[in-house]
Amino acid sequence: MALDRNSYTADDKLTDLIENNQMLLVVMNRFGISFGFGEKTVGEVCRKDGVDCQSFLAVCNLVSGLDYTGCKISLPSLMAYLRSAHAYFLEFLLPSIRRKLIESINCSDVNDIAFLLLKFFDDYVQEVHNHMTHENDVIFSYVTKLLDGESSDSFRITDYSLEHGSMAEKLTELKEIFICHYHERENPILTSALMDIIYCGKELTNHCKIENMLFIPNVEKLEKSVRNSSREKETEKNTEIPAESLIESMTAREKEILSCVAKGMANKEIADHLCLSIHTVTTYRRNISAKLQIHSTAGLTIFAILHQIIDIREVNPHI
Repeated sequence: MALDRNSYTADDKLTDLIENNQMLLVVMNRFGISFGFGEKTVGEVCRKDGVDCQSFLAVCNLVSGLDYTGCKISLPSLMAYLRSAHAYFLEFLLPSIRRKLIESINCSDVNDIAFLLLKFFDDYVQEVHNHMTHENDVIFSYVTKLLDGESSDSFRITDYSLEHGSMAEKLTELKEIFICHYHERENPILTSALMDIIYCGKELTNHCKIENMLFIPNVEKLEKSVRNSSREKETEKNTEIPAESLIESMTAREKEILSCVAKGMANKEIADHLCLSIHTVTTYRRNISAKLQIHSTAGLTIFAILHQIIDIREVNPHI
């Protein structure tokens, strides 16, 4: 299929995406999309397998060099994808390369260059392991807390992003050493290992792009949203007036009128009882309601009882 648009969409057939870029097979696997989807569209397949379609499309478009900016990312879905990618590298691809290297090079002599090359690879794998384990255990845990509305003053995702790289450079260096300096004839296993190293380097580069261009920017947006929400809650908390302060702020006349209201007296009764005009009583009631942020008679009555302005036995049972 010749794509005549600048991005894949949910209405495209998944087989057409694979035909355009067979590297998307691993993307499918990491999102948990099963084979055997026939002529179904991307949207249909994602619904069937419970995959967030927008996140899947964003990754597919990014690794295919297409426009991914119109896709809305689900961070839980993207983190599940990244965890799956980490498992693929650490549990399958890198161990597979190591087995081929051991089989293809002679490690019997500790002084042999082959031994040093294998040690170079093992040290590199340990770095990758540390890097990805840190993401799984620390970075993803931090984002999960953000999704739950918990912010942190001691960490920002930019602290991590400044030191984040693809980790593909050392693989390229190892490949160049083998190709340019390791003299070995007719070794198809070594050739296969080098092809796997080249593939792994491309996959790590794509993985880094997904983290840098999809994951980290969306975490930054979430951070901003959570911190703004936390500040708003803190502001509301600081501006909330305690009930004790409200009572202290009320004048004797306001308490007197509140007591009358709680006893079930109408405005005219209150006016006659306190020798005030109905207009004055109405003004007092409006001010009391505004001060207490309570506008119903029942609410004012409960407030008066709770704060011992009147005794519950004084309340008119019909109000």
